[in-house]
Amino acid sequence: MRRPLGVLAASVSLAAIAVPLSASQAAAATETARCRVAVAKPHVNDTLKIETAAARRGCFTSALMRIRINRAVPGPDPVVKSGATRKGRLTLKLDCRPGTYYATVTDYRGHTARSKAVRLTCTPGSGAPTPVPSPTAPGTPSTPPASGGSVGTAVENQVVTLTNAERAKAGCGPLKHDPKLYAAARGHSADMAAKNYFDHDSQDGRSFMDRIKAAGFTGGSAWAENIAAGQRSAAEVVRGWMNSPGHRANIVNCAYDLIGVGAVQDSRGKIYWTQDFAAK
Repeated sequence: MRRPLGVLAASVSLAAIAVPLSASQAAAATETARCRVAVAKPHVNDTLKIETAAARRGCFTSALMRIRINRAVPGPDPVVKSGATRKGRLTLKLDCRPGTYYATVTDYRGHTARSKAVRLTCTPGSGAPTPVPSPTAPGTPSTPPASGGSVGTAVENQVVTLTNAERAKAGCGPLKHDPKLYAAARGHSADMAAKNYFDHDSQDGRSFMDRIKAAGFTGGSAWAENIAAGQRSAAEVVRGWMNSPGHRANIVNCAYDLIGVGAVQDSRGKIYWTQDFAAK
């Protein structure tokens, strides 16, 4: 059975310039150099909805961003769902109909992106990478850590260890398990488990950045989030993320030096996983 994965990243970068510029000129130069839009390929989520998400990254000014889901057919490809926002991130969902789909995103400043086309079969996880099954017995990560100086449960810290092993292969330094990022990640996993949903956005409308800030994390220059649901062990979920280009990009981004990992099991035994990354 394919397990759902989710990925999202946001970043803030600094640009050095050689000549003095006004504040507005500097902002415009940085916007031109750094601002990008990105869109995820459509996949089928646990509720049998086709889902995709888009975001503006490295952008300092707001802009209307529009995302469209297209169905590939002979002749012109129809737009089957569209939406727009000025918040910098948008998730689209629609009832599934088997077929081949792709997503596009654009903002009024001229940034565009298009996902790969993917054939969907209207089964949970269709269009998402399939993690290799692990022989490791299911963990019980729903028990919070004991009080003291440690951060995370044994299973959550195993995710950190396996993540750092993958970073070492890519030449990146290890991530430190940060208490505030951990609080944000575990809180999101617990919320998804309690309310039976799977999304980067909380059902009360909060984004992953809202949750990180609410946990008291301040400063930093870049942030990202990976989520997953249904994987039975730390090894299985890390393997699944590493098999997905978007998730892998977050894990082996050498700019990040902090991580928070939350793993919570719902009443049916399904585990929800969250990784929050930051550079500070």
